[in-house]
Amino acid sequence: MSFNIKRTTTADPDFAQLVVKLDHEFWVELEEDMNTYEQYNKVPDIKTAIIIYDDEMPVAIGCYKEYNSNTVEIKRMFVEKAYRGKGIAKSVLNELEQWAIENGFEYSVLETSIHFDVAKNLYKQAGYVVITNYDQYKGLDESVCMKKELV
Repeated sequence: MSFNIKRTTTADPDFAQLVVKLDHEFWVELEEDMNTYEQYNKVPDIKTAIIIYDDEMPVAIGCYKEYNSNTVEIKRMFVEKAYRGKGIAKSVLNELEQWAIENGFEYSVLETSIHFDVAKNLYKQAGYVVITNYDQYKGLDESVCMKKELV
């Protein structure tokens, strides 16, 4: 396996292809509440997206958007099932954080499900701490919000 990272946008067809798989896993396999969360997972026109390839095949994605003048919000992290457990999600997260630092951001926030122990552990190991749910996630008991200082 030969992995490479591509910085791109959320309009990239390979990014869109993996978003379809991510949404299918959320809504069908994991039975997450689509009606509540789908509206917050849209990422049109984001210029800061990552795709990781195994040779020519896209296997992982993630992106960030500006949350405020010094903070980004990590969105749409996903790794194909066959590639999980190989450190690829950590690579996506590291690349997104590095890109955010290059663009002058100091903090990163994100939201995940209370049910996604693997994701929560990844973020905690990367230095994220649980914070009070922000904005649209306030009052959503199934959400866990986290924050990290990037610099």
